[in-house]
Amino acid sequence: MPFKQKILLITGGTGSFGNAVLKRFLDTDIEEIRIFSRDEKKQDDMRKRYNNPKLKFYIGDVRDYQSVLSAVRGVDFIYHAAALKQVPSCEFHPMEAVKTNVLGTENVLEAAISCGVKRVVCLSTDKAVYPINAMGISKAMMEKVVVAKSRSSNETVICATRYGNVMASRGSVIPLFVDQIKAGQPITITDPDMTRFMMTLDDAVDLVLYAFEYASPGDIFVQKAPAATIETLAHALTELMGVPEHEVRIIGTRHGEKLFEALLSREEMVAAENLEGYYRVPPDLRDLNYGKYVEQGEQKISDAVDYNSHNTERLDKAGMQKLLMKLDFIQSSVEGKDSQPQD
Repeated sequence: MPFKQKILLITGGTGSFGNAVLKRFLDTDIEEIRIFSRDEKKQDDMRKRYNNPKLKFYIGDVRDYQSVLSAVRGVDFIYHAAALKQVPSCEFHPMEAVKTNVLGTENVLEAAISCGVKRVVCLSTDKAVYPINAMGISKAMMEKVVVAKSRSSNETVICATRYGNVMASRGSVIPLFVDQIKAGQPITITDPDMTRFMMTLDDAVDLVLYAFEYASPGDIFVQKAPAATIETLAHALTELMGVPEHEVRIIGTRHGEKLFEALLSREEMVAAENLEGYYRVPPDLRDLNYGKYVEQGEQKISDAVDYNSHNTERLDKAGMQKLLMKLDFIQSSVEGKDSQPQD
């Protein structure tokens, strides 16, 4: 996908994903990168940190269509990462999740179609598969909006990428464990047998670039990823930080948590295309003939198995440590330097 002399808009561009995508594009021959978000302080910090004339900053909220429209005019590509992502906050305020994750996505896609944007990649999560919490439910609805809009998006190709755990992003469990170790407090884990997919932000950006280049309307892309138990993660960290006997305390599963996460449902696995390091899930493009939904069955679904963090490649402690050491945050923590997780 040629980005030469093109304009990219990143919604939620001050967050972990936005920063990672921005860094990958900044040194290319792209003409302009627009950062769209609500937080003027983070935007000002980014402006000073990068000091790059390619960067343009737009204050706004995906909930407000007019502010989105102003940022989208003249744009060639959009990476839509703006979202409410924290499970507890969405549980307490589910309508806020709906307003940002569902209605906000509709605003971005409507503006993209109206302005003739070439491609839009929307960020989703494994919690959208068999969702049990408000964040996952809102992201599952976001994916339905993506597929529905892709049916009538004219020249705009709309697709989504779905991720598991992105290691060391702000608010995630790895920075919490590191802080607890540094403070001499017990590491608190919910269930030692709980598994989660593990991937780096670089992996996440690779998936975005793959989707920009190869997506057809309505596709959902998933990157194959290894997983580890929370217990393995905790012990891998304590050894790396030189405190292998550090106390690990089991506190029990929190509200809205699963024992394992799925990146593809068994229904999706039936239709998924295996692309070496990725899965591509094409959209269900049946028309509004409801009989096709209600009266026609699909035998293959009964035989399928979902793709989840219990049945993917399982990392042992050494494998988990190798993956952790790819992170600048962990390298600095192991060396005893002050470091912050990726925002």
